[in-house]
Amino acid sequence: MSLKAFHLVFIIASIALAIAFGVWSGMTYHDGASVWYLVAAIGSGAAVIALVFYERYFLKKLKNVSYL
Repeated sequence: MSLKAFHLVFIIASIALAIAFGVWSGMTYHDGASVWYLVAAIGSGAAVIALVFYERYFLKKLKNVSYL
């Protein structure tokens, strides 16, 4: 597995974890917890957006590099 493929897998795993954490934080806030859970959910959403843009940038920059 090349460094490019490993990096893509790592970014996708980070996006999935940020989504899961954001959903969990939002559900916890909805159940009446502290406002910090809402802040964490919003921060997770921002992290997901930033990671998606980073992944697009990364793929565009290394489009000539093989996945192998």
